[in-house]
Formats: sequence, structure tokens, C-alpha cells
Amino acid sequence: MKKALIIHSPLEEDAPADELDVLQQVELFRKGLQALGYSVGIIPFPYDIKHLEVIVRDVNPDFIVNLVETLFADGRLVHAGPFLFDHFKLPYTGSSGHAIYLSSHKILSKEYMRIHGIKTPEFFTYDMLSENENLILNSAFLVKSLWEHASYGLDENNQLLFHTREELLERMKKEKNPRDFFCEEYIHGREFNLSLLAGENGPEVLPPAEIKFNYPPEKARILGYKAKWEEDSFEYKNTVRTFQFSKQDKYLISKLKDISLQCWKIYGLKGYARVDFRVDEKGNVYVLEINANPCISPDSGFVAAARQSGIYSREIVRRIVDDIG
Repeated sequence: MKKALIIHSPLEEDAPADELDVLQQVELFRKGLQALGYSVGIIPFPYDIKHLEVIVRDVNPDFIVNLVETLFADGRLVHAGPFLFDHFKLPYTGSSGHAIYLSSHKILSKEYMRIHGIKTPEFFTYDMLSENENLILNSAFLVKSLWEHASYGLDENNQLLFHTREELLERMKKEKNPRDFFCEEYIHGREFNLSLLAGENGPEVLPPAEIKFNYPPEKARILGYKAKWEEDSFEYKNTVRTFQFSKQDKYLISKLKDISLQCWKIYGLKGYARVDFRVDEKGNVYVLEINANPCISPDSGFVAAARQSGIYSREIVRRIVDDIG
């Protein structure tokens, strides 16, 4: 019987909901792999690298399921797992360490998009703001984490939009390390998530999803922490995912799919991915970020998109595993 070893993020005792959901992903993979006839082992990523080497040697899996999203609760180390798996010459699911590093470092990723002609919102690092005293902003900006997932630090209880260089610097200085954050232009408009799943003939773009913001006009349409994780909040209850589109959206949807496939190709993605978009009121398309190895817990947007195509957990797992290598 073939053996798979699921290695997931080590969790602290007080881990928040956005980190705990990795355990749901573990279960999805475990059930899918067992249904496919695999023997499955599960371990948290060991901080002792020599211990990892011993475990891998003793278990001798055919491949690793890489669910290492953080180490020491820090998203900047998301690429450490796959780079170590490469070192030990272990096949693993999903994208390579290089692709994960490139896509998870928000500034590098945005610069890479620009090189390849992919439009992304304007942005400034802390140093860029500090050094350019004459900078005039022509639109609102929000402050994001350089490494963590997009909703990290976007607390809807606090001010989210800023209009001057001075306001942005003041906001960033509230963080322990201001250089771990950057500011991104706020694109007022529609938000889309396009999931991609490997297939026999290359990546398949799953049915696009739009996030509908049932917000009052004065409230910024931002998918912050509450909207993603706090089920009793106004924001969570009033951000609704839909897969239904009008005929007028046909060209736009086709364009979003083309850009998603371009991102898969230029980033060298594998297995599964998600591309997040904003479309402004003039129809301009912006890529917010590329998500290599996105969340695939049972209630995730990725799994919901797959179900729209009649693809369920076992088939998701099979196609991810088949794309290893």
C-alpha cells in the first residue's frame, strides 16, 4: 500500500481560527487519501529539523502532503517546509518552495506581476513612504501585512482606509515592525476569487466566485478579518459568495479566467491555487494576490467552487496528488 505523510503547521495553544482551520484541511486530505487507497500518517511540522529527517526516513512515505502554512505562528516561513522537503528529496503536494515564496511575499509578487503585464493596485512599502516626503496620494489606501494572509491586521473595528502619507506612516508605526507591512491602493468595485485545480490536460479554472458586499454605501468593501472568520459579525453575515453571473459579465469572466491561467503559468504553480481580483467601476481588472496552496477546508471558497463543477473532496485530492513532481 502506498504511504502518504501529511505534515501540517504546528499550532500554539492559543492559535486563532485562521490557523486552526489547517486541521480541517488535514481531515479533508486524510479522508480523500484513504478513500484512494493510501496509508496516511499525520504529524505537525517538527521544529527539530534532524527529527524531521528521522521521521521521514522511518516512515518512508511516497510523498508529503504539505500543509505547513506557518512556523512559530509566522506566515513568512510558509516556504520553509517545501524547501526542506526538496532538500530531503521528498515529493510533496502543491506548489514549490520557490513559487510559494514568490507569491506569499506581497511586494515581490506585485513586482513580478508588473513585469509580466498583470495589473495590480498601486502600493508603497514603509521605506518608500518614509523617503518620499512629497508623495501625494490620489486615492485611498489600506495597510496590509507583507507576509500574512490578506485579512491579517484588517480589523473592521479600526480605521481601514487612509488618504495621506502621514496617516499611513502613523498606522504602520503602530506595528512592532512597520517594515512587515505595506500599503495598497483601495479599489472600490467588485471582488472575485478564481480557483484553479490541476487536471490531465493542465490546470482547470473552476467556476468563478464573486463576493457580494451587502454593506451600507459609506462602508468600505473590504474582506477583513471579521468578514472571513467571525461568524456572528455583521461583516461575515453580509459578505456572500455567489457563482451566478449575468450575460453582461461574459467577457469579464473570460478575462478573469485568462489572467488566472497566466498567473498559474508564470508563477509555476502546481496542484491547486486561487487568484483574487478586484474590478473597478470602469471595468479595469486588478489582481490582488496569488494564493499557492490555498485553504481547502470543507467550507472554503476553493471547495465550494469545485462543487459547482461536480468535483468533490476525493477528486480534489486525487488531482492534487497526480500533479506532484
